[in-house]
Amino acid sequence: MTIDAHIHLDQYSEELVERYIQTWIESGVQSVVAVSTNLKSSYKTLKLKQKYPTFIRAAIGHHPEDAPPLQRELHELLNLIKKEKHLISAIGEIGLPTYNKKELYELYHEEVFVETIEQFIQVAKTEALPVSLHAVHEESEKVLNLLKKHYIRKAHFHWLKTSQETANEIICCGYYVSVTPEVCYRKRDQKLVQLIPVDQLLIETDGPWQFNEMFMGRETTPLFLEDILTCLSNILSTPREGLRKKILENTEQLYINKS
Repeated sequence: MTIDAHIHLDQYSEELVERYIQTWIESGVQSVVAVSTNLKSSYKTLKLKQKYPTFIRAAIGHHPEDAPPLQRELHELLNLIKKEKHLISAIGEIGLPTYNKKELYELYHEEVFVETIEQFIQVAKTEALPVSLHAVHEESEKVLNLLKKHYIRKAHFHWLKTSQETANEIICCGYYVSVTPEVCYRKRDQKLVQLIPVDQLLIETDGPWQFNEMFMGRETTPLFLEDILTCLSNILSTPREGLRKKILENTEQLYINKS
């Protein structure tokens, strides 16, 4: 069995989701951690969670590569987390912008994004929920410092791209790190995964984001997790089934299913 630790399930065709989920289950996918990108996305994720309660582990948040939420939207999101805590396994996807940082910081102050993630982090601490993080390159260190500032115990750096020094600090704090299908063909990811203790390793697709090389032209789904496991087994010289079992345990430990 496998769990996709980070997927944007709400971005798949509604008409096909039911068929997809049945196919994924039959192929050994136990569940997915469905992250959200804004208020509308969060409501859609919760609706999917209610329809597929045992398969979906729901996460609510606001993606940092987009404009920051309006105050009323942020207030509604934070209240939604408290109200629907019985359905939610995590807060996410939250973090700081990297890819759209230049454009966003020309329109908004960096402090707005910092204040936004801090409010989510504070609610995560109050409600005892883990956080699913978009924090890459130089922003990974900034987000790490915010986690330490608020004494956050459970965090997941999804698709991490960072220096060896920051990666080591993330690991020392006991946080989880996930790899995507890129680990099958990018040396950067292959080097990173060798730094991560197996006890803190997760796997994800970030679907429907598309990948290159052996995945070129294929729709990204949790079926790719099997390819990731095979590549990890080769990179780490570790038996594939042992890795599968440990990574499954890691994901279940971090993202408790509220079904």
